Amino acid sequence: MHIPLPSAGSDTWSESHSEGLRELAASTHLTRLAARLDGRLSASTLVRLQKSSRLQVRLAEMLLANEMDSSRRDWGDDLLRGDDPSRAALLAGSIWHARSLVKLVSKQHLAILLDRIGAEAHAFGIRNLASAVAITTTADPEQLSQQIEHDGHACLGAWLDEASALDRTRVLLRLPTGTAAENPAAEHRNAAGPLLSLVMAHLPRERPRHDS
Repeated sequence: MHIPLPSAGSDTWSESHSEGLRELAASTHLTRLAARLDGRLSASTLVRLQKSSRLQVRLAEMLLANEMDSSRRDWGDDLLRGDDPSRAALLAGSIWHARSLVKLVSKQHLAILLDRIGAEAHAFGIRNLASAVAITTTADPEQLSQQIEHDGHACLGAWLDEASALDRTRVLLRLPTGTAAENPAAEHRNAAGPLLSLVMAHLPRERPRHDS
């Protein structure tokens, strides 16, 4: 398997920039790596490549592709400040479908839903009921979880479309291929800003502390 060599200017990058590239490679979803390398590679092989400090900068360069020139700036936090984009999408989707969350009261149905979206997203959606988007409600917990995931990812993708190509790519690489984040609809573009503002205000408050 061939991994492209670094570009000519790579050896001039600062150590902090190189560390950012390593972190990008290490956090990239395996489906993204497989799509760029070889879909026949096993998950264990991809993980080994991803964890190789010798290859991480090369992998990041390959994954950034057309954004390489713009990536030569200072490497700061990404738009989600390192938080999991799938988590952010579930939080946004829970607001979108908050009216359904409120009406889902059956213990059995609630258990199914919580197993799929988690207690955090469920509570967050209900807490932000006033910002709900979907008018019609869904009573089936499995269908509702799929809708939350779809609309949440689409809102995240629409929000990312307002950012630079590099910043957008840095977040999308942490998501699996094929999510709705890659092709949001007009309705998601209209709602993305307000919903992601609520999500971003929530994330720093809830991020676990590591200094205690």
